[in-house]
Amino acid sequence: MAEAQNIPVGSTTAGSIAVAAESTVVSRMSAPPSFDVADFPVPHGREEEWRFTPLERLRGLHDGTAVAGGSIKADFSAPDGVTVETVGRDDARLGRAGKPVDRIAAQAYSSFEEATIVTVPKETVLTEPVRLTLHGEGGVTYGHTVFELGAFAEATVVIDHTGDTVRAANVEYVLGDGAKLTVVTIVDWADTAVHVAQQSALVGRDASFKHVVVTFGGDLVRIHPRVEYAGPGGEAELLGLYFTDAGQHHEHRLLVTHNTPHCKSNVVYKGALQGDNAHAVWIGDVLIEAKAEGTDTYEMNRNLVLTDGARVDSVPNLEIETGEIVGAGHASATGRFDDEQLFYLMARGIPEHEARRLVVRGFFAELVQQIGVADIEERLLAKIETELEASVA
Repeated sequence: MAEAQNIPVGSTTAGSIAVAAESTVVSRMSAPPSFDVADFPVPHGREEEWRFTPLERLRGLHDGTAVAGGSIKADFSAPDGVTVETVGRDDARLGRAGKPVDRIAAQAYSSFEEATIVTVPKETVLTEPVRLTLHGEGGVTYGHTVFELGAFAEATVVIDHTGDTVRAANVEYVLGDGAKLTVVTIVDWADTAVHVAQQSALVGRDASFKHVVVTFGGDLVRIHPRVEYAGPGGEAELLGLYFTDAGQHHEHRLLVTHNTPHCKSNVVYKGALQGDNAHAVWIGDVLIEAKAEGTDTYEMNRNLVLTDGARVDSVPNLEIETGEIVGAGHASATGRFDDEQLFYLMARGIPEHEARRLVVRGFFAELVQQIGVADIEERLLAKIETELEASVA
């Protein structure tokens, strides 16, 4: 495997595997964050934040030619005590977790007609997840959703994407002091769907935020999780799992901004790729501002390439503006099956094809088991098994 630790430099290419690793500052966007789409130039593909994205497959989301006219069915399941509201664009609770950082996010913010706000009152501890299923029924759709937890509230949110659509959306997570929120976002669109989303979290004092992204479907998927802290003692854990098939483009671009002292973050994303022109992109940015003393952060991306013709671009970036930190580091690794693991299993009488399946199952199992929602874990393990039948049977 090719691995980069600390500040990564250079690049490694092995056979059909392409891995990029470089040191850049995280403040490299082409325009400052803004709610106004006019503040962002139309991307041409040479900008740092767009250079890995095939713009022609965005179906006009990036240049203003994608006009809303499609349909998406939203089904909510919320335990007692949770409030689900439909609000207009002028609601003051919108936009608090962060401004759009690129043209598509700004286009989504400018294009939605109504937003959904889900509120868990302070000190409320939910024993069942809040579930939101979004089923695309064709055409272009835009959306905006806010999940807000009051002080010391605890909740799990599952967002499930199915069907077919061309969609741009913003999702906000606002955590009060001492709150605990786990979010599981499942991207299981039809193979022709396009999905671009900015998901922004504002983590309160001593609050805990776990964000899990699972990506299987879609022709092009580009997810942009972002985290900032509203007070000291906050913790964020960003986990991701993606299985990229032939022709699919799966892109995950993360930014954790440590802007408050004594906060923690941990990022772990794992992906598997198979088939011609399968392309995964992982950009992991962590910024530790000068005032963020006592920060403890680590990020890791690992990729397993199952067949020829697949490409991975993995770019971890770490920018530190203060020396008064607990710890900071990152790692990126991409490769094929571990020959030693295969040899160990085959030496014990396990056929090669089954040994390969066991290796991939083990590769993902650690992340799946951290989700904490039993039916979702079972579904994802079954989905992984189905994917494996096409590659290592």
